[in-house]
Amino acid sequence: MAAAEPILMSWSGGKDSAVALHELQRAGREIAGLMTMVAGDADRVSVHGVPRDLVRRQAAALGLPLHEVVLPSRPSNLEYEAAIGDLFAAQRAAGVGTVAFGDLFLEDIRAYRDALCARLGMAPIYPVWGRETRAFAAECAAYGFRPVLCCVDLARLDLSFAGRELDAALVADLPPGVDPCGENGEFHTFVFDGPNFARPIPIEVGGREARDGFGYCAIRAA
Repeated sequence: MAAAEPILMSWSGGKDSAVALHELQRAGREIAGLMTMVAGDADRVSVHGVPRDLVRRQAAALGLPLHEVVLPSRPSNLEYEAAIGDLFAAQRAAGVGTVAFGDLFLEDIRAYRDALCARLGMAPIYPVWGRETRAFAAECAAYGFRPVLCCVDLARLDLSFAGRELDAALVADLPPGVDPCGENGEFHTFVFDGPNFARPIPIEVGGREARDGFGYCAIRAA
């Protein structure tokens, strides 16, 4: 039987992609590397806002190559898709034709990814698709992942949630209507430890700031 081909993992640095990666590794799949989006002018991970250096530390702790797709802070769809297309072309040339995403249930996002991958010659897979989010948050903790909230939508959560570790106490504190995994964009996370990390990433959680309707917490390597 031919060996399954390696997989490129879409990597935000947050819990959903971390658990999806873990599921693939537990199934014995070979991971070709991590793909992350970086706002080059800010030197931070797009949307999540954590310093690029922290994602590099995650990749090192996971023992995986990191492929950074550098974008403007507010890229157009054309800019985004051109940059992704360049990386996918390089991956295909290296024998990688599958990309994994950590999405849980947003049908419109999945439809967009499916269409984009079809145009760019990659096969998308979704290792954690359809998981019930409250159970998924508990499973994340049971595995030993430790995510901290790096960004919150201030229309849905108070700024004080930024910088808190996502655990049972935080889930219990979430206002009604807020998804326990932040799947509707209520919050984003940075994972600093997990069962597939060779070592935890020492971090310091600093001050909070509001910007463009979102709350960010300053997270840096300790």
